[in-house]
Amino acid sequence: MSTDFQQARVTLGARLQELRAEAGITGRQLAERLGWPQSKVSKLETGKQTPTAEDLRAWADGVGAPDVAAELVARLRGFETRYRTWKRQLASGHRARQELGTTELSRSQTVCCYEPAIIPGLMQTADYARCVFTRNADFRETPRDTEDAVRARLKRQEALYDRDRRSHFLVWEAALHTLLSPRQIMASQLDRLGGLIGLDTVSLGIIPLRAPMRRSPGHGFMIYDERLVTVETLNTEMWLDDAADVQLYLKAWEWLNDTAVFGRQARHLISLAQAALEAP
Repeated sequence: MSTDFQQARVTLGARLQELRAEAGITGRQLAERLGWPQSKVSKLETGKQTPTAEDLRAWADGVGAPDVAAELVARLRGFETRYRTWKRQLASGHRARQELGTTELSRSQTVCCYEPAIIPGLMQTADYARCVFTRNADFRETPRDTEDAVRARLKRQEALYDRDRRSHFLVWEAALHTLLSPRQIMASQLDRLGGLIGLDTVSLGIIPLRAPMRRSPGHGFMIYDERLVTVETLNTEMWLDDAADVQLYLKAWEWLNDTAVFGRQARHLISLAQAALEAP
């Protein structure tokens, strides 16, 4: 079990213990009221067992505070969502995370990926990915396993050519100009993007810098079917599988997609970025 998940469970247990203490009853008395073994009360309070939503509602009733049930259930939903710190995920380097991504892709028929400032991993060339992994390892001070990570990332890209899957990408135009690599490598990366346009299993939309938008570009995210969203922050990667969260990101995708250009117009924006690389 992850340290993040366990810490959240311990925090919820402390809240349960606080409510019981405020009610002035012992763990044994609460267990008798609820018809539970006393050991269950103890395990929930010490974070050794994950409660269900029903357990939490029963607890709120048992301590005479039914109005806190919603709060307790919200806490549960919060840590059932998976928050994975980069420090833990990258403890041995980037390869393991890439392989985890391959597993999720194998379970998915459709993926939707949005990136505002970087070329999506599934579309990266080996050289561009190498630069990205190196910079990330330097920033997060994690072990470098660059070549293994690059090979794992390229392995993930096999999904782009699977006739039974569809991969949809939205990239803010700024990402075409963000130099996370030397200019020559970026030029090759832009060639790679242009080459993917027209592939029948892939769609690529570019959101122009001057396009009118219904919301800010925000952060990048990836949607696997309609069951999971992954979001990267500076210190954490969030794995969101709550239905409401997934629907919110699907809505964000729709709004962003409405502002994107595809096909010939997307190629034109890529060409402009290529020309800018050649400018003195």
